[in-house]
Amino acid sequence: MIPTPTCLRRERPMHQRAGRCDSAGYNGRPLQTAVIEMAAVPACPQCSLENTYADGALFVCADCGHEWAAGDAPAAATVVRDCNGNVLSAGDTVTVIKDLKVKGSSIPLKQGTVIRSIRLIEDDPEHIEGHSDKIKGLVLKTIYLRRA
Repeated sequence: MIPTPTCLRRERPMHQRAGRCDSAGYNGRPLQTAVIEMAAVPACPQCSLENTYADGALFVCADCGHEWAAGDAPAAATVVRDCNGNVLSAGDTVTVIKDLKVKGSSIPLKQGTVIRSIRLIEDDPEHIEGHSDKIKGLVLKTIYLRRA
């Protein structure tokens, strides 16, 4: 007969034996688990998203696939990317990929509208400034833009 661990026997009700298997495995040894705090896993230095995880001695970004060591310094400059992952720089021309309502204006930005000579906002990789032919002084999210 195979010996049954004490916590699986039905000699007492569950609420009376709840503490018996909390820290010990089936053979009586403590369970070995590795717990990494969410605050200990940094954001990705390449795409600045927080969907990262630890893989041994490296951290891996699940979105862009970038791998880096725990001691690596984060990138000094922020990288601004469009909806396809292309790097945007100041002065580029971008195209709107979706109809957008503009706050404070009755004219929407239609799909395919060209935004010329964009300006990057410091320390904000998700927004750019630019002008269209009809609306001046736009601040747009990069997820709705494609490099032309």
